[in-house]
Amino acid sequence: MRPVTVRDFIEAGGSMLSLTVAAGGEHVDRHIPEEALNRPGLALAGFFQYFANRRIQVIGLAEGAYLKSLTPQEREKRLQAVCARHIPCFVITRNRHAFPELLRAAKAHRIPVLRSPMITSRFINAATIIMENLVAPRQRVQGSMVDIMGIGVLIEGAPGIGKSETALAMVERGHSLVADDVTELRKDSSGVIMGSAPEITRYHMEIRGLGIIHVPSLFGVASIRREMRLDLIVRLHPVGDGDEDDDRTGLQPGTRDVMGVEIPLISLPVAPGRDMAHVIEVAALNQKLKFLGHDAAKELDAKLIAVLTEKGG
Repeated sequence: MRPVTVRDFIEAGGSMLSLTVAAGGEHVDRHIPEEALNRPGLALAGFFQYFANRRIQVIGLAEGAYLKSLTPQEREKRLQAVCARHIPCFVITRNRHAFPELLRAAKAHRIPVLRSPMITSRFINAATIIMENLVAPRQRVQGSMVDIMGIGVLIEGAPGIGKSETALAMVERGHSLVADDVTELRKDSSGVIMGSAPEITRYHMEIRGLGIIHVPSLFGVASIRREMRLDLIVRLHPVGDGDEDDDRTGLQPGTRDVMGVEIPLISLPVAPGRDMAHVIEVAALNQKLKFLGHDAAKELDAKLIAVLTEKGG
Protein backbone atom coordinates (compact mmCIF):
# COMPACT_ATOMS: atom_id res chain seq x y z
CA MET A 1 0.00 0.00 0.00
CA ARG A 2 1.34 3.43 -0.96
CA PRO A 3 1.85 5.78 2.02
CA VAL A 4 -1.04 8.26 2.06
CA THR A 5 -1.31 11.35 4.26
CA VAL A 6 -4.27 13.43 5.33
CA ARG A 7 -2.92 16.12 2.98
CA ASP A 8 -3.11 13.66 0.05
CA PHE A 9 -6.70 12.83 1.01
CA ILE A 10 -7.68 16.51 1.16
CA GLU A 11 -6.04 17.29 -2.20
CA ALA A 12 -7.56 14.26 -3.94
CA GLY A 13 -11.06 14.67 -2.53
CA GLY A 14 -11.23 18.33 -1.59
CA SER A 15 -13.60 19.38 -4.36
CA MET A 16 -15.60 16.15 -4.64
CA LEU A 17 -16.11 15.87 -0.90
CA SER A 18 -16.17 19.65 -0.26
CA LEU A 19 -13.63 19.17 2.53
CA THR A 20 -12.53 22.03 4.75
CA VAL A 21 -10.05 21.96 7.61
CA ALA A 22 -11.76 22.91 10.86
CA ALA A 23 -8.67 22.49 13.02
CA GLY A 24 -5.21 20.96 12.99
CA GLY A 25 -4.17 22.18 9.56
CA GLU A 26 -0.54 22.05 10.64
CA HIS A 27 -0.84 18.27 11.22
CA VAL A 28 -2.20 17.15 7.82
CA ASP A 29 1.00 15.21 7.08
CA ARG A 30 -0.19 12.43 9.40
CA HIS A 31 -0.31 9.07 7.66
CA ILE A 32 -3.49 7.12 6.96
CA PRO A 33 -2.40 3.47 7.31
CA GLU A 34 -5.67 1.87 6.12
CA GLU A 35 -7.80 2.83 3.13
CA ALA A 36 -11.23 2.04 4.67
CA LEU A 37 -13.13 4.56 6.79
CA ASN A 38 -14.56 4.01 10.27
CA ARG A 39 -17.49 5.34 12.30
CA PRO A 40 -16.26 5.24 15.94
CA GLY A 41 -19.59 4.64 17.65
CA LEU A 42 -18.46 1.85 19.98
CA ALA A 43 -15.17 3.61 20.71
CA LEU A 44 -17.06 6.73 21.80
CA ALA A 45 -19.02 4.48 24.16
CA GLY A 46 -15.75 3.28 25.69
CA PHE A 47 -15.40 -0.09 23.90
CA PHE A 48 -12.01 -0.23 22.17
CA GLN A 49 -11.65 -3.91 21.36
CA TYR A 50 -11.32 -4.20 17.54
CA PHE A 51 -11.29 -0.40 17.24
CA ALA A 52 -10.09 0.48 13.72
CA ASN A 53 -7.85 3.32 14.87
CA ARG A 54 -5.70 3.23 11.70
CA ARG A 55 -8.57 4.61 9.59
CA ILE A 56 -10.17 8.01 9.01
CA GLN A 57 -12.80 8.47 11.75
CA VAL A 58 -16.16 9.78 10.53
CA ILE A 59 -18.45 11.62 12.93
CA GLY A 60 -21.95 11.44 11.48
CA LEU A 61 -25.42 12.26 12.74
CA ALA A 62 -25.60 9.26 15.10
CA GLU A 63 -22.16 9.88 16.63
CA GLY A 64 -22.94 13.58 17.03
CA ALA A 65 -26.26 12.86 18.74
CA TYR A 66 -24.60 10.43 21.13
CA LEU A 67 -21.85 12.90 22.04
CA LYS A 68 -24.47 15.59 22.59
CA SER A 69 -26.27 13.34 25.09
CA LEU A 70 -23.16 13.21 27.32
CA THR A 71 -22.12 15.77 29.88
CA PRO A 72 -19.24 18.04 28.79
CA GLN A 73 -16.89 16.28 31.23
CA GLU A 74 -17.83 12.79 30.01
CA ARG A 75 -17.73 13.93 26.38
CA GLU A 76 -14.18 15.22 26.79
CA LYS A 77 -13.11 12.02 28.55
CA ARG A 78 -14.46 9.84 25.71
CA LEU A 79 -12.94 11.99 22.97
CA GLN A 80 -9.56 12.14 24.68
CA ALA A 81 -9.59 8.33 24.90
CA VAL A 82 -10.34 8.01 21.17
CA CYS A 83 -7.66 10.52 20.19
CA ALA A 84 -5.09 8.73 22.34
CA ARG A 85 -5.37 5.74 19.95
CA HIS A 86 -3.28 7.61 17.31
CA ILE A 87 -6.03 8.00 14.72
CA PRO A 88 -5.20 9.78 11.42
CA CYS A 89 -7.98 12.41 11.46
CA PHE A 90 -11.65 13.16 12.09
CA VAL A 91 -14.20 14.08 9.42
CA ILE A 92 -17.47 15.66 10.59
CA THR A 93 -20.24 15.25 8.00
CA ARG A 94 -23.39 17.30 7.32
CA ASN A 95 -21.30 20.46 7.92
CA ARG A 96 -21.88 20.26 11.66
CA HIS A 97 -19.57 22.19 13.94
CA ALA A 98 -17.07 20.31 16.05
CA PHE A 99 -17.67 20.08 19.78
CA PRO A 100 -15.20 22.20 21.77
CA GLU A 101 -14.16 19.04 23.59
CA LEU A 102 -13.33 17.40 20.23
CA LEU A 103 -11.21 20.36 19.18
CA ARG A 104 -9.31 20.30 22.49
CA ALA A 105 -8.69 16.55 22.32
CA ALA A 106 -7.61 16.75 18.67
CA LYS A 107 -5.26 19.64 19.42
CA ALA A 108 -3.70 17.79 22.34
CA HIS A 109 -2.95 14.77 20.13
CA ARG A 110 -2.13 16.73 16.92
CA ILE A 111 -5.05 15.30 14.95
CA PRO A 112 -6.61 17.22 12.03
CA VAL A 113 -10.37 17.80 12.09
CA LEU A 114 -12.12 18.10 8.72
CA ARG A 115 -15.69 18.96 7.75
CA SER A 116 -17.90 18.03 4.81
CA PRO A 117 -21.49 19.05 3.94
CA MET A 118 -22.25 15.57 2.56
CA ILE A 119 -24.50 13.14 4.39
CA THR A 120 -22.50 10.41 6.07
CA SER A 121 -23.33 7.42 3.84
CA ARG A 122 -22.59 9.30 0.62
CA PHE A 123 -19.41 10.74 2.08
CA ILE A 124 -18.13 7.31 3.07
CA ASN A 125 -18.92 5.86 -0.37
CA ALA A 126 -17.15 8.68 -2.21
CA ALA A 127 -14.22 8.86 0.21
CA THR A 128 -13.66 5.09 -0.02
CA ILE A 129 -13.25 5.35 -3.80
CA ILE A 130 -10.80 8.22 -3.38
CA MET A 131 -8.77 6.28 -0.82
CA GLU A 132 -8.70 3.19 -3.07
CA ASN A 133 -7.34 5.34 -5.89
CA LEU A 134 -4.72 6.88 -3.61
CA VAL A 135 -3.36 3.52 -2.40
CA ALA A 136 -3.54 1.78 -5.80
CA PRO A 137 -0.22 0.54 -7.27
CA ARG A 138 1.23 3.08 -9.71
CA GLN A 139 4.04 3.42 -12.19
CA ARG A 140 5.14 6.05 -14.68
CA VAL A 141 6.07 5.09 -18.23
CA GLN A 142 7.50 6.99 -21.18
CA GLY A 143 4.81 7.34 -23.80
CA SER A 144 1.76 9.28 -24.95
CA MET A 145 -1.76 8.01 -24.35
CA VAL A 146 -4.88 8.70 -26.39
CA ASP A 147 -8.52 7.66 -26.31
CA ILE A 148 -9.50 6.30 -29.73
CA MET A 149 -13.26 5.71 -29.78
CA GLY A 150 -13.27 4.20 -26.31
CA ILE A 151 -9.98 2.33 -26.64
CA GLY A 152 -7.12 3.60 -24.48
CA VAL A 153 -3.87 3.39 -26.48
CA LEU A 154 -0.39 3.98 -25.07
CA ILE A 155 2.09 5.01 -27.79
CA GLU A 156 5.70 4.37 -26.83
CA GLY A 157 9.06 4.39 -28.54
CA ALA A 158 12.52 5.95 -28.53
CA PRO A 159 12.87 9.73 -28.13
CA GLY A 160 12.25 11.51 -31.45
CA ILE A 161 10.34 8.58 -32.99
CA GLY A 162 7.19 10.72 -33.27
CA LYS A 163 5.01 9.77 -30.29
CA SER A 164 3.74 13.29 -29.63
CA GLU A 165 3.24 14.09 -33.33
CA THR A 166 1.23 10.89 -33.75
CA ALA A 167 -0.87 11.72 -30.69
CA LEU A 168 -1.43 15.24 -32.06
CA ALA A 169 -2.61 13.79 -35.36
CA MET A 170 -5.05 11.64 -33.36
CA VAL A 171 -6.42 14.72 -31.62
CA GLU A 172 -6.84 16.44 -35.01
CA ARG A 173 -8.85 13.40 -36.16
CA GLY A 174 -11.29 13.94 -33.29
CA HIS A 175 -9.83 11.61 -30.67
CA SER A 176 -8.85 12.65 -27.14
CA LEU A 177 -5.47 13.14 -25.49
CA VAL A 178 -4.93 11.51 -22.11
CA ALA A 179 -1.20 12.16 -21.56
CA ASP A 180 1.80 13.31 -23.57
CA ASP A 181 5.33 11.92 -23.24
CA VAL A 182 4.86 10.63 -19.66
CA THR A 183 1.85 8.55 -18.63
CA GLU A 184 0.98 7.58 -15.07
CA LEU A 185 -0.57 4.12 -14.78
CA ARG A 186 -2.45 2.79 -11.78
CA LYS A 187 -4.19 -0.48 -11.04
CA ASP A 188 -7.65 0.08 -9.60
CA SER A 189 -9.51 -2.13 -7.13
CA SER A 190 -11.11 -4.16 -9.95
CA GLY A 191 -7.73 -4.97 -11.51
CA VAL A 192 -8.06 -2.57 -14.44
CA ILE A 193 -5.05 -0.48 -15.51
CA MET A 194 -5.95 3.21 -15.78
CA GLY A 195 -3.78 5.85 -17.44
CA SER A 196 -3.59 9.59 -16.77
CA ALA A 197 -1.17 12.49 -17.07
CA PRO A 198 0.97 13.83 -14.24
CA GLU A 199 -0.83 16.84 -12.78
CA ILE A 200 1.86 19.32 -13.81
CA THR A 201 1.74 18.39 -17.53
CA ARG A 202 -1.97 17.59 -17.81
CA TYR A 203 -3.63 18.83 -21.03
CA HIS A 204 -0.28 20.03 -22.48
CA MET A 205 1.84 18.65 -25.30
CA GLU A 206 5.42 19.26 -26.39
CA ILE A 207 5.89 19.29 -30.16
CA ARG A 208 9.49 19.40 -31.39
CA GLY A 209 10.18 22.65 -33.18
CA LEU A 210 6.92 24.18 -31.96
CA GLY A 211 7.18 23.97 -28.18
CA ILE A 212 4.44 23.59 -25.58
CA ILE A 213 0.78 23.76 -26.59
CA HIS A 214 -2.39 23.69 -24.47
CA VAL A 215 -4.60 21.12 -26.20
CA PRO A 216 -8.12 22.15 -25.02
CA SER A 217 -7.44 25.79 -25.94
CA LEU A 218 -6.65 24.78 -29.51
CA PHE A 219 -9.03 21.85 -30.06
CA GLY A 220 -11.77 22.25 -27.42
CA VAL A 221 -12.60 20.43 -24.22
CA ALA A 222 -13.66 17.30 -26.11
CA SER A 223 -10.04 16.80 -27.15
CA ILE A 224 -8.84 15.76 -23.69
CA ARG A 225 -9.58 12.99 -21.20
CA ARG A 226 -8.52 13.11 -17.55
CA GLU A 227 -8.22 9.34 -17.25
CA MET A 228 -8.66 6.30 -19.49
CA ARG A 229 -8.45 2.53 -19.22
CA LEU A 230 -5.36 1.07 -20.91
CA ASP A 231 -6.47 -1.37 -23.63
CA LEU A 232 -3.55 -1.43 -26.07
CA ILE A 233 0.17 -0.62 -26.19
CA VAL A 234 1.71 0.41 -29.51
CA ARG A 235 5.50 0.38 -29.73
CA LEU A 236 6.95 2.50 -32.54
CA HIS A 237 10.39 1.63 -33.93
CA PRO A 238 12.45 2.56 -37.01
CA VAL A 239 12.18 0.25 -40.03
CA GLY A 240 14.76 -2.52 -39.72
CA ASP A 241 15.12 -2.09 -35.96
CA GLY A 242 13.09 -4.79 -34.25
CA ASP A 243 11.19 -5.88 -37.35
CA GLU A 244 11.49 -9.47 -36.17
CA ASP A 245 9.03 -8.60 -33.39
CA ASP A 246 6.39 -7.31 -35.83
CA ASP A 247 3.38 -9.58 -36.25
CA ARG A 248 2.55 -9.99 -39.95
CA THR A 249 -0.63 -12.03 -39.51
CA GLY A 250 -2.08 -11.14 -36.11
CA LEU A 251 -2.24 -14.81 -35.15
CA GLN A 252 0.42 -14.43 -32.47
CA PRO A 253 -0.43 -11.15 -30.71
CA GLY A 254 2.06 -9.85 -28.21
CA THR A 255 1.28 -8.80 -24.68
CA ARG A 256 3.03 -6.95 -21.87
CA ASP A 257 2.66 -7.46 -18.15
CA VAL A 258 1.64 -4.16 -16.53
CA MET A 259 1.37 -4.54 -12.77
CA GLY A 260 0.14 -8.11 -13.17
CA VAL A 261 -2.30 -7.40 -16.03
CA GLU A 262 -1.59 -8.64 -19.58
CA ILE A 263 -2.08 -5.75 -22.04
CA PRO A 264 -2.10 -6.37 -25.83
CA LEU A 265 1.09 -5.09 -27.49
CA ILE A 266 1.61 -4.16 -31.15
CA SER A 267 4.99 -3.29 -32.65
CA LEU A 268 4.85 -0.93 -35.66
CA PRO A 269 7.75 0.19 -37.91
CA VAL A 270 7.98 3.90 -38.65
CA ALA A 271 8.98 4.91 -42.17
CA PRO A 272 8.97 8.23 -44.07
CA GLY A 273 5.55 8.94 -45.52
CA ARG A 274 3.77 6.33 -43.45
CA ASP A 275 0.61 7.66 -41.77
CA MET A 276 1.15 6.24 -38.28
CA ALA A 277 -1.93 7.96 -36.87
CA HIS A 278 -4.12 6.14 -39.39
CA VAL A 279 -2.43 2.78 -38.73
CA ILE A 280 -2.83 3.16 -34.96
CA GLU A 281 -6.46 4.22 -35.40
CA VAL A 282 -7.12 1.01 -37.34
CA ALA A 283 -5.24 -1.00 -34.69
CA ALA A 284 -7.50 0.47 -32.00
CA LEU A 285 -10.64 -0.32 -34.00
CA ASN A 286 -9.38 -3.86 -34.58
CA GLN A 287 -8.79 -4.22 -30.83
CA LYS A 288 -12.32 -3.01 -30.21
CA LEU A 289 -13.62 -5.72 -32.54
CA LYS A 290 -11.60 -8.31 -30.61
CA PHE A 291 -13.26 -7.18 -27.39
CA LEU A 292 -16.59 -7.80 -29.14
CA GLY A 293 -15.51 -11.33 -30.10
CA HIS A 294 -14.43 -10.77 -33.72
CA ASP A 295 -10.80 -11.60 -34.55
CA ALA A 296 -10.18 -11.01 -38.27
CA ALA A 297 -6.86 -12.90 -38.31
CA LYS A 298 -8.31 -15.99 -36.66
CA GLU A 299 -11.43 -15.90 -38.83
CA LEU A 300 -9.35 -15.75 -42.04
CA ASP A 301 -7.04 -18.48 -40.76
CA ALA A 302 -10.05 -20.71 -40.07
CA LYS A 303 -11.39 -20.08 -43.59
CA LEU A 304 -8.03 -20.93 -45.18
CA ILE A 305 -7.74 -24.12 -43.17
CA ALA A 306 -11.29 -25.10 -44.17
CA VAL A 307 -10.55 -24.47 -47.87
CA LEU A 308 -7.25 -26.39 -47.76
CA THR A 309 -8.87 -29.26 -45.88
CA GLU A 310 -11.68 -29.40 -48.43
CA LYS A 311 -9.22 -29.45 -51.33
CA GLY A 312 -7.03 -32.01 -49.63
CA GLY A 313 -10.03 -34.22 -49.05
